[in-house]
Amino acid sequence: MNYDEWLKQVPVEIAGDPLWKVEAYRLALFAVDLGWHDVTKLIKDKRTNDLSDQLYRALDSISANISEGYSRGSGKDRARFYEYGLGSGRESRGWYCSSRHVLGEGVAEHRIRFLTQIIRLLLTMVPDQRGSSLHDGSIPCRTDAAGPDSEPPFDPAELPNLLQNIPSSGSRITYHASRLPSQ
Repeated sequence: MNYDEWLKQVPVEIAGDPLWKVEAYRLALFAVDLGWHDVTKLIKDKRTNDLSDQLYRALDSISANISEGYSRGSGKDRARFYEYGLGSGRESRGWYCSSRHVLGEGVAEHRIRFLTQIIRLLLTMVPDQRGSSLHDGSIPCRTDAAGPDSEPPFDPAELPNLLQNIPSSGSRITYHASRLPSQ
């Protein structure tokens, strides 16, 4: 399934919500559906059983925290939940790096790049809400033995093409930041 096909399947109650206008939210929901197929493959390998659970929880947490933050009344509150989503995006990216031996280099690299796009969107959303800047020291996972300069950095203009060529590979568990200890 590609992104355009997936968009046609989104329930009108979700697509009709003002939250749907938030690109990071739409992409995060799509990432969870992609993750469903990836986790199904990972859970079949005993070595990646625990990893599959962690990956799916982290993926699901991205959209859950964006939606929770969007519903908050103050920019500071929204930013806090967007930061939780950002952390879950980075965590998901790490789990995909770890899963590349089972999912395959191509699928893992695609998912890492896709999550990097979501992370970049969140890196602009948080400061917009908070009125400050964030540390952006993210380094994409390398899945080859070449040095960091062997491949050009991810170009956001690639996203539509990436979304068209996504390989397809349950039930969802959602962990909301509201259940985390107050800071």
